[in-house]
Amino acid sequence: MTNHFHLLVRVPDWEELPKLTVEGVLAMLPLLYEAVQSLGIRQEIERAQTSSDRTWLPQILERFELRRGDLSVFLKELKQRFTQWYNRRKGRRGTLWEDRFKSVIVEGSEAALLTMAAYIDLNPVRAGMADDPKDYRWCGYAEAVAGGRRARRGLGIMLEHTFYGVNRAITWENTAPRYRMLLFGQGEEREADDLRKTKGRRGFSRERIAEEVARGGKLPLPEILRCRVRYFCDGAILGSVAFVNGLFEAHRWRFGPKRSSGARRMRGGDWGELRVLRDLRKEVVG
Repeated sequence: MTNHFHLLVRVPDWEELPKLTVEGVLAMLPLLYEAVQSLGIRQEIERAQTSSDRTWLPQILERFELRRGDLSVFLKELKQRFTQWYNRRKGRRGTLWEDRFKSVIVEGSEAALLTMAAYIDLNPVRAGMADDPKDYRWCGYAEAVAGGRRARRGLGIMLEHTFYGVNRAITWENTAPRYRMLLFGQGEEREADDLRKTKGRRGFSRERIAEEVARGGKLPLPEILRCRVRYFCDGAILGSVAFVNGLFEAHRWRFGPKRSSGARRMRGGDWGELRVLRDLRKEVVG
């Protein structure tokens, strides 16, 4: 967006990752660093391999081991390096990002993943920057429509468990129609038809959303995703009742003695079985 960005990422479980090897670190370097810095680390590893100090190489591996699965390290380096690149390009100095990142834990179910993905892809539509998310350059869905292999694979992974079945291949032809239906509800924009006396449809204005919420009307999920929804930034955990309660129980010590459960219903729309950890009350939908 103009002053922030959203990412939906899968963080690996550190305990389930295989032990990091020298070969693994060397394969990782081009993804993490520029050529000069990668070369310096590669040379350090080579010196450690021939050194009589048997603790040197394990220390290097431990350095990289600690950063795997660490979301804070990932976002810190991503923001730092983008700032450095942007400052060089624009001839400026100083920080670019004002605030620390916010994170929401999302259950790995189709309902939770697709809801969050659609919310992110509809950001430019809600902001009035595009009428269709496929037309916004910096959108994951637009990247997939344009032929981006990784973007298409990412959407397919979110759908594969319940839609494709065990023996069906994940293809863009299978993924595209279903995901687009989530983005647009009952289809794309609809032109007015005087003969049928139907009005055109481009999505809801902010005034219309405010009226619906004020009178307690629940908006269908594909329509409420066109609004700004605080749950996706401040809900802390998003998923099923069992998923939210499970994480709540695992971290019960963080909460006061009066709270007996974690899952809270989401206001302002028909969210189905989705729940959050934080029960937001003010300006949930805007």
